[in-house]
Amino acid sequence: MVTALRDRRAASVFVLGVIAVTAGVALHLPMFMMAQDMGYRLYGMPMGQEMVWGMALIIGGIGIAAYGLLPRNVAEQVAASREIVVSPPEDLPLTPAHWRLMLVLVIALVIDVMKPSSLGFTIPGMVDEYRVGKQLVSLVPLSALLGTVTGSVLWGLIADVYGRKASILLSAVVFVGTSICGAMPSLAWNIAMCFIMGLGAGGMLPVTYALLAEMMPSKHRGWSLVLVGGLGSVGGYFAASGLSAVLVPTFSWRVLWLANLPTGLALVLLGGLIPESAKFLLARGRKDEARKVMALFGSEARRGPISETVQFAKAGAGALTGRAFVGKLLALSLAATCYGLINFGLLLWLPADLVAKGYSMELSSSLLAKSALIALPTIFIAAWGYSRWSTKGSVIASLAVTVLGLLLVLRLELAGTGSPVIPVALLIIGTNALIAMLLPYAAESFPMRIRGRTTGVVAACSKGGGMLAQVLAVLAMVPALGAVSIIVVLPTVAALLLVAWFGQETRGRDLRDLDPDGHTFDGTGI
Repeated sequence: MVTALRDRRAASVFVLGVIAVTAGVALHLPMFMMAQDMGYRLYGMPMGQEMVWGMALIIGGIGIAAYGLLPRNVAEQVAASREIVVSPPEDLPLTPAHWRLMLVLVIALVIDVMKPSSLGFTIPGMVDEYRVGKQLVSLVPLSALLGTVTGSVLWGLIADVYGRKASILLSAVVFVGTSICGAMPSLAWNIAMCFIMGLGAGGMLPVTYALLAEMMPSKHRGWSLVLVGGLGSVGGYFAASGLSAVLVPTFSWRVLWLANLPTGLALVLLGGLIPESAKFLLARGRKDEARKVMALFGSEARRGPISETVQFAKAGAGALTGRAFVGKLLALSLAATCYGLINFGLLLWLPADLVAKGYSMELSSSLLAKSALIALPTIFIAAWGYSRWSTKGSVIASLAVTVLGLLLVLRLELAGTGSPVIPVALLIIGTNALIAMLLPYAAESFPMRIRGRTTGVVAACSKGGGMLAQVLAVLAMVPALGAVSIIVVLPTVAALLLVAWFGQETRGRDLRDLDPDGHTFDGTGI
């Protein structure tokens, strides 16, 4: 934590900001506790003066924390960073530092993914308490998705200015502030706060991948990205469903938002175990610290920027135009869209559907938690398959498992009875393995000249599918889950066939073939 706060505007100001945000949340808790005798139902209650002051403290605290983390002489740092490229080693074995980094980032992603995953478990309670239809409540996840899309772009810029570690700390402060959703008496305030929550959540995944890409040996980059991303996604869903099963029956759906307070503060403390980016340290002129980080992880720095022309010439991984390029991009974009439709559509609607079928919220949450628990160890299999068996085959297998899960959901809907545990477990396994592999696979499937653009398109499609699902929900155009399964299974099968036809095996690909020969250094030359 100390290294993250060095060379900033004012470390004490950041701490003051965190205290202000925490105090602002605490001022909302009395209203929540006063509603205990009413089953924690706050709809229609007026906002007290302490809540108004609390919101002012939260907004001001986030701004103060952001200012405190802002590095000095930002313009010089940004200019210097353009000439620095930090790349991981190719063939070095993993060290304890690598394993520790992966463990910390998995925990961080579990906390991050838990926020949007909680949406599906809050919707039935919102519909009941606010006395509105599902289509109006669907504005809550739609707002969160819009926030994640915005946050993905915004936090990418923040990470370049603040550094990877500080951007994670700032995201955690935002999480703490959004816990007041649990005390909001109106639906409109929940919609607004979910957008802010999405801002923080949307930025975590790209920052995590950027850290891993800089620190992990290239030989291990594929499976480590799959493992960290997959465990974070499944673990986040399990945490959300588990908390729902244990706490919601007693404290209502609102407790899932209030959980952002302790988990957000835990993420702030966890930031102390995340190493600072070597590129950021070199750009700041902190060469000794940068050398220590690079020595710890075996990374090396190079003067840049890299010539795109040379990169493309050496890549030899496919044309910029033509049927192969279009087919490959279409296949991965379609797969990402299907992931969004399932993860931010079908799986979010499932808890409300189970409640409508007569399941209690406690039982439905427990069933979905069991599904996530079953799915958890399969992420290790996905990571092994991606690195040791076949990258292309692993992506196809994840699509096949997703198709099977959709067909079993359809069978469940047609039968009208049965347990959703296995169908949902297959959907969680398939979709989370898919999204964990999709961005690394996309990055490895296109030449360097267009890698950023094509990977960005695939990432955008993963959010676009979810936004489409929520727009349909807002327009009250969502069919029964059985029909949804049929609608989604068709493009998923198409994506599977397109990946099988146009996909490229990338296992064992050496990144040294993509980069020009360049001068490497340990930081002494800057």
